[in-house]
Amino acid sequence: MTEAEQRELRGRVKWFDATKGFGFIVADEGGKDILLHANVLRNFGQSSIADGTELRVLVHETERGIQASAIVEIIRAPDRMDSAQDESADFDLAELEALPMVAARVKWFDRTKGFGFANIFGRPEDVFIHAEVLRRSSLSELMPGEAVSLRVTEGRRGLLAVGVYAWDTALH
Repeated sequence: MTEAEQRELRGRVKWFDATKGFGFIVADEGGKDILLHANVLRNFGQSSIADGTELRVLVHETERGIQASAIVEIIRAPDRMDSAQDESADFDLAELEALPMVAARVKWFDRTKGFGFANIFGRPEDVFIHAEVLRRSSLSELMPGEAVSLRVTEGRRGLLAVGVYAWDTALH
């Protein structure tokens, strides 16, 4: 496929199911839903994406409709926050963005429970990850063993992830 056969669109994730391996995007310009396959997300360095997330994608026409071929940019997650459950809401945003990125591996994450844990490479403590932090990071879930980058701070009950990113972000 040549670049001439692709075009760039901006839209929002209608829904994405990591278990099924696909979801759909609604383009800002309207039209039919755009298929978003899990491989396109993986090529961008993510395994999931939150519903409502704004993004720019390259798309192409197939026999079955329009399909995303690459993610150009994930713009932002939806503007909702459940601060009663998300302790990171107690921190100043500028302070959180100044925290260094650390490489970590997901121990487990339960979307139904709304939380999970990861381990920072070379450290024994668990890092708590709340589903709201994932959503603000434009993710919807994490897989056991998945490598990620985290921004971590000390919470009321131990280490707390305040940002979750593609694993290679910690290398830059």
